[in-house]
Amino acid sequence: MPKKIFLLLIILLSNTLSIFSQSEKVKNTPYVDQRRIHFGFLLGAHSQDLAFSHNGYKTENGEEWYAEIPEFSPGFTVGLLADYAFTERLNLRITPNMCFGNKNVYFKEQVSGEWISQDIKSNYINMPILIKYSAKRVNNYRPYLVAGVTPSFDISKRKDTPIVLNRFDMLAEVGIGVDIYLPFFKLIPELRFGFGFLDMLKHKRTDLRDPSDLKYTNSIKDIKTRLVSLVFYFE
Repeated sequence: MPKKIFLLLIILLSNTLSIFSQSEKVKNTPYVDQRRIHFGFLLGAHSQDLAFSHNGYKTENGEEWYAEIPEFSPGFTVGLLADYAFTERLNLRITPNMCFGNKNVYFKEQVSGEWISQDIKSNYINMPILIKYSAKRVNNYRPYLVAGVTPSFDISKRKDTPIVLNRFDMLAEVGIGVDIYLPFFKLIPELRFGFGFLDMLKHKRTDLRDPSDLKYTNSIKDIKTRLVSLVFYFE
């Protein structure tokens, strides 16, 4: 999956370059990229998802439960931007932000068809540390690729639910964006994909009031985070 996403980003970047390659026009804020350090803020939307791995666990009654997220629920993101230019085309970007959203998980028993749902609300404090590689500026546009890691901490409170997620996560992120040079600032739309590589499932459930609910946790081997974000930077 990550390889397919990377190839898609390369194709999008190539197409963007061809679209923006046009006759020379008057450039807005022509010297803005000569500054080593840039600051700004960001607003955006995202969709949280979870990738479930099941282990085929069966209860004493022969029940076998599976979990999935059948639909995406949008959330919103707000944060800050700090950008340091190593070279003309290579930048370090740190974008602390907060993500507010939820994930609606469905559990289904394979034989009886019985099902239950759980709404997991998540409020994340994220600290993306990204490397940005930019193409050459063409008029008032400059496409780029971005990649890095994002430590994430969930500050939501929840207990005594079918599953509970661990609070700390670490994601690898890749994306594509374009600097749009306006007369007084840069507007930067960016599409980014996040892939968590830690098991987010809390396996020890001493908080459960009903021990029979442990079957939902026991049926899952691990859970990995998936995240799609559309962010707009104002720099």
